[in-house]
Order: sequence, then structure tokens, then C-alpha cells
Amino acid sequence: MTEPPAAPEADAVAARFAQMFAALAQNIEHVVRGKRDKIELALVCLLAEGHLLVEDVPGVGKTTLARAVAASVDARWTRVQFTPDLLPSDITGVSIFNQAGNAFEFHPGPIFANLVVADEINRGSPKTQSALLEVMEERRVTVEGTPHPVPRPFLVLATQNPVDMDGTYPLPEAQLDRFLMRISMGYPDHRAEVEVLAGRPSGALLDRLPAVATRDDVAAMIDFASRLHVAAPLYDYVVRVVAATRGHEDLRLGASPRASLALLRAGRVRAAAAGRSYLVPEDVKALAVPVIAHRLIVTPEAELRGRTGADVVADVLATVAAPQAAGV
Repeated sequence: MTEPPAAPEADAVAARFAQMFAALAQNIEHVVRGKRDKIELALVCLLAEGHLLVEDVPGVGKTTLARAVAASVDARWTRVQFTPDLLPSDITGVSIFNQAGNAFEFHPGPIFANLVVADEINRGSPKTQSALLEVMEERRVTVEGTPHPVPRPFLVLATQNPVDMDGTYPLPEAQLDRFLMRISMGYPDHRAEVEVLAGRPSGALLDRLPAVATRDDVAAMIDFASRLHVAAPLYDYVVRVVAATRGHEDLRLGASPRASLALLRAGRVRAAAAGRSYLVPEDVKALAVPVIAHRLIVTPEAELRGRTGADVVADVLATVAAPQAAGV
């Protein structure tokens, strides 16, 4: 596709965006080895003001990735270990009566941070999980009728074990839909695992990992990505890709308009990370599976055939025509 006209300053800002994005990714790679693609997806979530769900078996670096992203940004971050006895107020905060002032005072919980690491989120009860619904969508927490906004940027970086493991509760569809992406870490490659065995454990390095971006840096990157040029045919392409899931024969539930918004936001960040000040169809295609697949519910018949949401998204990308160069 041809490059649309862009002001020189936009290209310069895109170049600086790409440099900072690469610096963040390289910093995280010091402790999360052999997973550059997963690191970049996590950073796309951060800069698209979305939330990330990392799902995989224990021991493959889910929490390490979450902590490394948090440590790489000079901002307030908190960690919540989800357990079956965790209460909603343990996350959102609670109002306590102050006898001296004869009034209730709100004591904010750990959700009031720029980056919140929700570790093993599906070990919390459904009631506790639901405490995140409002804040993940509206960036605020309502306690006793009073809204309390969370700071910006705000990212929930959650990890979870596969739902068939003991002591887990499946996340409801409404909460899954609030995660911009879901990714799996996978096992490390041979070289990365050898480095760990050779005496370079990520835990020791993680404690010394420096911050390479400030909160203001991240906010500026978010603002630039949100204004990135998108040609009219690409808006149409994003909607057609998402809408094609709603009538697919293998699905009981397709993707909502929230998926269209998420795919567009993520695509803009990917474009800026590549040093471009405009979106291309490849940005949409590259992010469609992690952004859309977890929002889909496959029919029981398709499940028996081994079909997954990712398979359906791949079908859609193969059948929905992307705009051509003349359309930009």
C-alpha cells in the first residue's frame, strides 16, 4: 500500500516512538529471553491503553513478563495475588469511619496504580473477579456511590493458569471482552533455557531491572498512537473482519464492537512501533488473533472437531479482502 501524505513532524515523532518502543522491549528481554514477540504484544497493550491476559501453564514466565513490563516504566505499580478468599474490597479499597472527623474516609486499594499485576487472576472467586469490570472499562472505581478515578496510564496485566487446572474459576465472557489481548507464553527455546540453567536466573536480574521510560513518556506515546492516520478503507476493513465472526458457522458468539475498537487501537500502536505515522492492513492482520480470538465462543460441535477461536480468526483473515494500495 502506498504511504499517505504525512507532516515531517509526524514522521519524526513516529521515529522517536519506535526508538522508545525498542528500548522498552530490549530492557524486558534482559529477563524474558526468547520471547520478543510476546514482549512486543505486551507493550502494544500498554500503549493502546488496553489490558493484557497472559495464559499458560505454571513456570513459563507469565509473572516475570508482567513484572518486567511494570519495572521498565517509572510509574506506580502494584501486584495482587488472587486467591479464593480474596475479597473485592481487597482490590478496590474500602471506606472506613474516622471518629476524629466524624466521616467516612476512602482508603484506596492496589487497583489505584498505573500498572496492576493481577497474578493468577482465575484463582479468585467470580465475585472478586467482577470487582475489576468497572475499572477495566471506565478507569474508575465506584465505592458507596462515589466514583474514584484511577491514574493514567492504567494497565491491568493479568496472568492465569489453564482453566482445567485445580482451583481455578473461568473468567466470565464480559471480563474476557475487557482484555485487549490474550496471549500464551509457550515454553522457552533451547538457548533461553540453557541460559537459565547456566546461572543467569531472571529473578535476580528482575530486581535490578532499570526503568527506561517515565510515566509522562508513556502518556505521550499513548496520545501520539491514538491520533495516528487511518485511511477510510482501513476503518471499513477492521469492521468487516470483526463482523465476519458474528455469522461464522463455528461460533456461538462473535466479537462485539469493542473488538473493533481494540483492534484499531492496537494496530495504531504497532504502526508507530514500526516507525510509521499511518496504519496498513498488515498491522490489522498481525494483531487480529490475539485481539479477537479470546472474545469468541466456539460451538460444541466445532470444539469436538478441534476448532478454536484462533482458527476462526484465521479463516476470516483469509476470506475478507484487505484494501488495496489505491484505497489509501
